Amino acid sequence: MRVLIVKVSSLGDVIHTLPAVTDAKRANRRLQFDWVVEENFVEIPAWHPAVDRVIPVAFRRWRKDIFGTLRNGEFAAFKKDLKREHYDLVIDAQGLIKSAFISRLSKGLTIGLSDSTIKEPMATLFYNKVFSVPRDEHAVQRVRELFSRALNYPLTAEDLAHIDYGLDYERIGLPKKTSSSATLLFLHGTTWHSKHWPVPYWRELALLAAKRGYNVRLPWGSEVEHERARSIAKNIPGVTVLERHSLTGMAGQIALADGVVAVDTGLGHLAAALAVPAVSLYGPTNPGLSGTFGQHQLQLSSSIACAPCMSKTCHYQGEPVQAAAEGVIFRVDPPCYSSHSPAQVLAALEGLIAAREFNVMPS
Repeated sequence: MRVLIVKVSSLGDVIHTLPAVTDAKRANRRLQFDWVVEENFVEIPAWHPAVDRVIPVAFRRWRKDIFGTLRNGEFAAFKKDLKREHYDLVIDAQGLIKSAFISRLSKGLTIGLSDSTIKEPMATLFYNKVFSVPRDEHAVQRVRELFSRALNYPLTAEDLAHIDYGLDYERIGLPKKTSSSATLLFLHGTTWHSKHWPVPYWRELALLAAKRGYNVRLPWGSEVEHERARSIAKNIPGVTVLERHSLTGMAGQIALADGVVAVDTGLGHLAAALAVPAVSLYGPTNPGLSGTFGQHQLQLSSSIACAPCMSKTCHYQGEPVQAAAEGVIFRVDPPCYSSHSPAQVLAALEGLIAAREFNVMPS
């Protein structure tokens, strides 16, 4: 039985779909999956052994020049590639109009969420069959339930309590750790301005970690992130700004780390998929619906009254919130990140690292 998955973006959402593939393959060994995904994320589906063919799509790039895309034949080539196979089922795991449109372009019975449980209800017009999955569940569990209903296999509460992203480490080509030094990775890059942990907090965390004997590594994916990484590392021994890496390269860096500190970012979900101890910091967003999910993961949410606001721009109206870092008082912006100090974050991460070593979860 051949199934097409349509889950095009973003990084975290694509990773969230992997456990459902594991469930399905475990329930029916004859299942084989193809996957439509944005060109920037094509590495990820290929890491799962149940995925045969990865079909790249470039909506993010195409929408910048729609007529140029139509003229140069790139969209026509995508459609031809999409229609190469006749699928037994096509599962839109995204629930957006663009993903539903892709589903309908393919050859096969299209499946998606119902109009009362989907993000963009108009997408249901493209489906042959829909299923309702509670909206208040975590995104990982929602996709798992959608797959179980679409592919007709049981998924019990006990099943849902265990999670397996199914990553094939040989496919990823993870490097072996050659150093005995403890290493932390700080995932400081994210999209919304309101999701950034203040740089003074990052520097204070780096100083504390260096004093504790950790090597700290800082990745980056854009020039803005590169500059932030340099600002965090400046004049702190043992803190290194990494070279720019592909997603596969970042998977290797994460896997080699003893622990990770992340903001709400796609790479944080990659840490969860690799079961690397990680503390993720949430201000304006709600980790209960789409936060990191898996073994050795801890989400620290803001206690400020207006959080989570789910806004890309901070609209805080209260008194300015101040904190101290490196002996200097600074204004915490966004203020929702004042709930947890760098010392608390490091202590929480060390608790996760110690718990993994003894194969237990901290209380």
